[in-house]
Amino acid sequence: MKYLLLIYADEHAWTDPERERCYEESTQLAHQLKENGQFLATNPLQSVATATSVRVRNGKRLVTDGPFAETREQLGGYFLIDAEDLDEAIAVAERIPGARKGTVEIRPIMEIPGLPAD
Repeated sequence: MKYLLLIYADEHAWTDPERERCYEESTQLAHQLKENGQFLATNPLQSVATATSVRVRNGKRLVTDGPFAETREQLGGYFLIDAEDLDEAIAVAERIPGARKGTVEIRPIMEIPGLPAD
């Protein structure tokens, strides 16, 4: 089953050296997951200052700067993995460096027939 591991943290909680180390550790983890056949994708996200939100209400588009909601923690990146079950996904999530300063939310992916393949 595919799981999306969403990494949330206060983006200002990281110093530049800590952030660089986080990227290095995440890259190492991605390579380990690839060797195990679990890796599908990963990327950090740009700052919430670059975010744009789109809503459509009554047929009208509303575009606003910033994330959908003001929160203490922001979505900072993700891993998309293939895991046998939730326990295996949890074991991967605890290895993500962002879990040490924030939260990793685990969400199973719904497979919808008819979507384009790679």
